[in-house]
Amino acid sequence: MTNSNPDANQIHEVFPYLRTRDAAAAIDFYQQAFEAVEDFRLTEPGGRIGHAELKFGAATIMVSDEYPEYGIHAPAESALTGSAIHLHVQDVDAMTQQAVQAGATLIMEPADQFYGERAAKIRDPFGHEWLLGSEIEKVTPAEMQRRFNAMFEEGDQEC
Repeated sequence: MTNSNPDANQIHEVFPYLRTRDAAAAIDFYQQAFEAVEDFRLTEPGGRIGHAELKFGAATIMVSDEYPEYGIHAPAESALTGSAIHLHVQDVDAMTQQAVQAGATLIMEPADQFYGERAAKIRDPFGHEWLLGSEIEKVTPAEMQRRFNAMFEEGDQEC
């Protein structure tokens, strides 16, 4: 069966969805660390948050508590996650400091990167990794690839 509407399968938005052990605390942290603004939340009578939406600038990130009975789990406390969220911010140094003061763990100090950003990496208290970056120069994909290759030739592979 073919679809008669060619636009029916086009993706028009993507929303990261973070699962946490304490969504209320995570929402508070994201507000303090990143100045996120809560749009709304759906809370069970017992207090568990089934769904919340936060604005990070123009982007929406969804958050919920764990629901193990439905296979919804937060990152394991001792395990690294396989993903990260990259926030492009005005001042990476200030945002990194703000996030650390709110309780984040600093993984990588802010530093200028080959791809034209000053970037830092943190882990929030709920196990999610965040990349924070500020543009410091416009870099074409071809120049980015040249610089990336040069790093490997020099033996410096930390990004």
